[in-house]
Amino acid sequence: MEQHIGFFNSILRANAVIIEHEALKDYAKDCTEDLEYIPQVALLPSTAEQVSKIMAYCYEHNLPVTPRGAGTGLSGGALPVNGGVVISCKNLNQILDINTDAFQATVEPGVINEVFQNACKEKGLFYPPDPASKGSCFMGGNLAENSGGPKAVKYGTTKDYVLNLEVVLPNGEMIWTGANVLKNATGYNLTQLVCGSEGTLGFITKIVVRLLPYPKENLLLLASFNDIATPCRAVNAILKAGITPSGLEYMERNAVDWSMRFADISLDLAAETEAILLVEVDGNNLETLYQDVEQINGILEEYDCSNVFFAESDLEKERLWKVRRVCGEAVHSHSIYKEEDTVVPRNHLPELLTSVKAIGKQFGFESVCYGHAGDGNLHVNILKGEMDDEAWNKTVKLGIREIFEVCKNLGGTISGEHGIGLVQREYMDVVFSVTQLELMRSIKKVFDPKGLMNPGKIF
Repeated sequence: MEQHIGFFNSILRANAVIIEHEALKDYAKDCTEDLEYIPQVALLPSTAEQVSKIMAYCYEHNLPVTPRGAGTGLSGGALPVNGGVVISCKNLNQILDINTDAFQATVEPGVINEVFQNACKEKGLFYPPDPASKGSCFMGGNLAENSGGPKAVKYGTTKDYVLNLEVVLPNGEMIWTGANVLKNATGYNLTQLVCGSEGTLGFITKIVVRLLPYPKENLLLLASFNDIATPCRAVNAILKAGITPSGLEYMERNAVDWSMRFADISLDLAAETEAILLVEVDGNNLETLYQDVEQINGILEEYDCSNVFFAESDLEKERLWKVRRVCGEAVHSHSIYKEEDTVVPRNHLPELLTSVKAIGKQFGFESVCYGHAGDGNLHVNILKGEMDDEAWNKTVKLGIREIFEVCKNLGGTISGEHGIGLVQREYMDVVFSVTQLELMRSIKKVFDPKGLMNPGKIF
């Protein structure tokens, strides 16, 4: 290792090679449960060329490499389970270009999502993908996990905005995966293959995305319901009416209460409220948006909505969105938890929610549910609480497998936006056949024949 550290020091600037045990702990965890794996070294390159040299060296010397973004992931994708080298994109943090004529931007992977969104907004442009952790998560991590967020119901996920990627392959070779164009039918789509590959195929060093005009207006309301499943039924009715909200978010009552305490925010909810929907519409014509809200109100009444609160100011909108965005942190502060990122066709969301609660009773665990109801993506947070380690590590896993079987039977799958990473890999057989898994492993082997790139993830 001393020899390797000497090489890394020769190509990186001071303080960019981290070997102290305490400092390495910052690169040993992400937001997945309480897992921790200490690497031998963490590197902070500031250029793509440095990344290329590091990767070529690690490939030659058979050193496992774990790419790392901001560490906000929930599936263990950035955990260095085999030790070795962590390459952080923290110092690759430049917005290289925002082209207002081409409606495109080029950024490095260490740019914070919200920082990029704000820079686009200043130029009248819009980058829609907005994960709950947008104030801290990196664009590179968003690409690796194909992140979504509340606006996915109208605007899609990260994959829908990526045009081209500069990637350093495991052997150190640098490639561009596509072209900076909106239409491309030229060979296999390597850009979309890398997007969502969780750092197992290469290290992303530049990202080219398409942008939209920024919507000038938005309206937000909070709808309360006295049972947990009815709001999920109302979601499909809103969309069938021809309205596509820019946000359709679901939270059951205990998730709302924990978020309010965590964020020190008070919402005036009736005692009998069991779940809420946050419904946002956006666009450029305020009169049209008010018409949409009026129609949505009528639909909510048909589905026994007990109360609707209309956010009349930007401050009220910010408060409501904060309650939703801090939900994961609030649950984590309350207990160690496993977050299952289930997704089904949205018309089956009520069935999924009901099944999750029934399976929890069967296997003896409590769950807190919230998520992106508009696209059928339900986050199921299973709490450890006072559960002993035996039940947590064995019994709960049986319940999770049951939940995933329900997802499959409803036409869904086991991850909508958090990826597979380390903690979900044992469930891949629920949704994929042996043939499908072998095809994926074969693709991995073409990119990474030595198996050094983010080892231990997905498979």
